[in-house]
Amino acid sequence: MFDEPSSYLDIKQRLRAAEVIRSLLNPDCYVVAVEHDLSVLDYLSDFICCLYGKPSMYGVVTMPSSVREGINIFLDGFIPTENLRFREESLSFKMVENAEELLQDKTRHYSYPSMTKTLGGFKLTVEAGDFTDSEIIVMLGENGTGKTTFVRLLAGDSPDVETDKQALNVSLKPQTISPKFPGSTDVVKPMNLDNIIDQDVKTLSGGELQRVAIVLALGKPNVSVYLLDEPSSFLDSEQRIVASKVIKRFILHAKKTAFVIEHDFIMATYLADRVIVFEGKPAVSATATPPQSLLSGMNRFLASLEITFRRDPTNYRPRVNKMNSVKDREQKAAGNYFFLEE
Repeated sequence: MFDEPSSYLDIKQRLRAAEVIRSLLNPDCYVVAVEHDLSVLDYLSDFICCLYGKPSMYGVVTMPSSVREGINIFLDGFIPTENLRFREESLSFKMVENAEELLQDKTRHYSYPSMTKTLGGFKLTVEAGDFTDSEIIVMLGENGTGKTTFVRLLAGDSPDVETDKQALNVSLKPQTISPKFPGSTDVVKPMNLDNIIDQDVKTLSGGELQRVAIVLALGKPNVSVYLLDEPSSFLDSEQRIVASKVIKRFILHAKKTAFVIEHDFIMATYLADRVIVFEGKPAVSATATPPQSLLSGMNRFLASLEITFRRDPTNYRPRVNKMNSVKDREQKAAGNYFFLEE
């Protein structure tokens, strides 16, 4: 039995862990896993049970379904065999829904120079890049390739050459969240914090802390750039989708920029306007590319991992192709590791 095996792992490690877990199967045993990363769940599972109910009050487990049907039942919020709706709205991943909300005003342009940062035996090389307001840039790379280091450079850490130091006005949500301050939270509604609003922060769970941290980071005034390090950590599948939409809508409406480090592939593809790919040898040396389009960046990143994705025709969520499946071989032969729309 595995409870959230993908926590703390990067995308490559998550799919490798799924393969290792599947290798345990034999005629004498079966595997039960709890997983909030839907692309890993898709890759890992043969059957899926959905759980619904009211958090901290009660839960109901559905009968097993096929993988695609189970995930789509969860996203749709409706169980056809029971004729039961357990969520008012269905969850979709169609990209264009964001662009249509309002015309994107990208009048402010920013840039950062080529930089290097050496930390012990590790060296990060950042290639010069630029960004605009109303834009989310997602950082993709294995653990240990310098994503957090780059975020901290944008936040004002000193690079190897002091004159390259950045002076952007930023709000940072760090990777690890610790409940340090006494007292209660006073934050806004979209992240569903009403039921914990008066609780002592030190009593909050990981997921509750994460939601508070995201809201506090986005709520910081007079900021031009938001830096969010793994906002999906500790959140369940539904909270991840809600958090993605909150972040996306906020950045668009506030006409700000966000740099996001994210290992949940579905969340990364939903959030990203452009991507920075981190390439190299973890904990030794790595290079951060300039921001590039979602399609070219995802293709470059997935090609390095030898993983292909297709899109589900029902709700457009990215689905991992099983290694060496017909679809996997076809897409690799054509060089299409990632599809925006089908």
